[in-house]
This record gives sequence, C-alpha cells and structure tokens, in this order.
Amino acid sequence: MLLLNHSDFVLECGTDEAGRGCLAGPVTAAAVILPKNFKNNILTDSKQLSENKRDLLRPVVETEALCFGIAHIFQEEIDEINILNASILAMHKSIEQLSPSPEFIIVDGNKFKPLNDIPYETIVKGDGKYLSIAAASILAKTYRDEYMNKIHEEFPMYNWKKNKGYPTKEHREAIKKYGVTKYHRKSFRLLPDQLKLEL
Repeated sequence: MLLLNHSDFVLECGTDEAGRGCLAGPVTAAAVILPKNFKNNILTDSKQLSENKRDLLRPVVETEALCFGIAHIFQEEIDEINILNASILAMHKSIEQLSPSPEFIIVDGNKFKPLNDIPYETIVKGDGKYLSIAAASILAKTYRDEYMNKIHEEFPMYNWKKNKGYPTKEHREAIKKYGVTKYHRKSFRLLPDQLKLEL
C-alpha cells in the first residue's frame, strides 16, 4: 500500500503509541515530523513489519525526520489515570518535545485530547495510511521493546523479551506461578476471573 504525506501545506506531525494492551511496562508514544519529500518503500504500520525491519527503519526515521519525540508513561501512572488517558498523555508528551512545534497533528486511532490549541485529526488505522504516523509507530514500538528487553533481565521468568508484556498464555502462566512484579499494571485483569490473584 502506498503511504501518503497527509498535508503539503503545514508542519504536520504523526503520533502513535505502543503497549496499550500489555499487562506490564509502560505505554510508549512517539511523534514525528517528516520532510515533505520523505519516501520509503518498506515503512508501514509497525505491526505489519518484522522486528528486523523495525530495527532497520528506526535509524532511518531518526536521521531523516525533521524532529521526533518519545515518551513512556509507566505502570503506576497507568493505574492512576487509566490506559486511555495514559496513552493520550504519552502522545502529548512526545509532541511537546518537537522543535519546531507542529501546526497540525494526525493521530492513529479515534481518541485524542486537544494540545496547546493545535488542530488535529484522529485517523483509524492511520499507521497504515500516513507516513508520519507509520514512522511514529516504528519509534514507539522499538523504544518500548528496548525497555521491555531491559527489564526482562531483571525478571526473566516472565519472558518479556519474547512477549513484551502482552497477555500471552506464557505470561499469564508466569503470573500465576510467580505473582506480580513492580512492572505489572495492577488495574488490569492480570488473570482470568477463575484464577484470582492476591495483589
């Protein structure tokens, strides 16, 4: 699929997050402003790409973007404000790092909150339609994966290196066996109801 630059008239950033459905670790967002003439034949929604391709694309995006920002919102704050608000906060924090500031924001998904009176548009499956959102999805995913690989060393029994904190069978079995860590999101349903966990 041909991904597009959304607007040729304004300084526009794309933003996306990774890790929203995970049981552990942060939700991570990125914001990217690409030059108008940016082209890349393999850049698309990070979920459609192999880990190798994402790792190849990350330095391309970082080098060729006009600017980019990355923000983690950690599990304690997710538990406090809920995952939707945490996802939007991560996007806001990543956009606030951009210099120059964007004149327009395109957001992957259907939920966002205004930021500094900058006009925005939410686009469902935007990471498969627009280059700047796809670029943001690559950065959000690779930076979050890097963080999960790091904390995997501390708690290898959950195998976050492989499941990155998603609710896989292996991850849930480890929670059942070892309980929860400081990295788990206590407000999430960590185990199905029939397997109650004492928190």
